[in-house]
Amino acid sequence: MNLNNTLDTVKTAIADYWNGFLTHVPGIIVAVLIVIVGFLLSNFISSFFKKTISVRTKDPLITNFLGKTIKYGLILLTIIFALNTAGLGHIASGFLTAAGASAVIIGFAFKDIGENFISGVILSFNRPFNVNDTVLIGDIFGKVKSMEFRHSKLKTFDGRDVYVPNSDIIKKPVFNYTEDGYYRSDFIVGIDYDDDIDLAKDVVIKAVTNTSGVIDTNEHKCFVTVDSLGTSTVNLKILFWTKTMEYKRGALEVKSDVVKNVKNAIIHNGLNMPADITEVKLYGSQKDIPISLNK
Repeated sequence: MNLNNTLDTVKTAIADYWNGFLTHVPGIIVAVLIVIVGFLLSNFISSFFKKTISVRTKDPLITNFLGKTIKYGLILLTIIFALNTAGLGHIASGFLTAAGASAVIIGFAFKDIGENFISGVILSFNRPFNVNDTVLIGDIFGKVKSMEFRHSKLKTFDGRDVYVPNSDIIKKPVFNYTEDGYYRSDFIVGIDYDDDIDLAKDVVIKAVTNTSGVIDTNEHKCFVTVDSLGTSTVNLKILFWTKTMEYKRGALEVKSDVVKNVKNAIIHNGLNMPADITEVKLYGSQKDIPISLNK
């Protein structure tokens, strides 16, 4: 009798669950359709929003970031609505309740993820660079290519793709080399001690400012200073400005032209660029220098 009662109870429970499932089938089918349509709409609305806001902001980083935020937000709302339509609203409520109750634990477990996400939100509205700006973050030097929820992508000048956590951008100093398009370069050139320093400075500055690509204005002034007295030369330091958004190649090409023009101008005006002097001393009983010249 007990066995028969147990079997009847199991059959009744299975029948109830099956009937309940059949009752929810239309809602589940509608929920699946809602999810499909919701995903398609979220992609469409996100793309439309990105196109609309890109016209207003001209800022691809914030456009991309906000577009993804809207897309994922719509997907989440779609899933919750679909669960309610299928009669499974208690699952959505339970999920949200569990998420809220475990927020502290998840916060500790995924501290870096949350920190980088919040940093990404901050950088979306207030950041020290734009796409294709040349920046130095820590020891990473390259061009900004994109910004995601957790990281920003930099392309180094030797071809490597580096993904910098957004929290590092918030915490570390960011050196932007191309924000205003101006960059200053410098190098040292040595002249002979017998040469006229003022003449040399005048010759050098003319060669610098006449080089294509060099900027010489009141705000961005090129100049030459006496940097130091070397063993065999008076060392002049040349400082000049270039205007380029293509920092690495553009700046280096202009610097190459400046160095070449300065060298030619020094020689053309009768100035000298002596090599370092090496002094050889003889000690003790040594009377000659052990050097031989072979033809």
